[in-house]
Amino acid sequence: MLNLIFLQAQAGQQAAGSQWSFWIMMILIFVVFYFFMIRPQTKKQKELQEQRNAMKKGDKVVTAGGIYGEIKEVQENVFIITIAKEVTIKVAKESVYADIADAEQASSEKK
Repeated sequence: MLNLIFLQAQAGQQAAGSQWSFWIMMILIFVVFYFFMIRPQTKKQKELQEQRNAMKKGDKVVTAGGIYGEIKEVQENVFIITIAKEVTIKVAKESVYADIADAEQASSEKK
């Protein structure tokens, strides 16, 4: 009878220990996920947004659709881009990149 009580006590201690190790493992997974996935992506998005806000008239750009042009006018949420002589298009700021490397990188991330 006494052995049964000791066995139940040991089983209770092991179950409590495994719960702690489970929570510690979950926290470690979240921390690793944050530092290797979430944080770099938010930093990159912030830099890209700052770059778009710094664009001005006359800058050469590439749209997400692959259209090369030059900024003719900057509005609140859009750029007016000249793509040929007397041909302008209105493009959302989110789909404009300052150079080819940024455009290639963004298109590879979407895949």
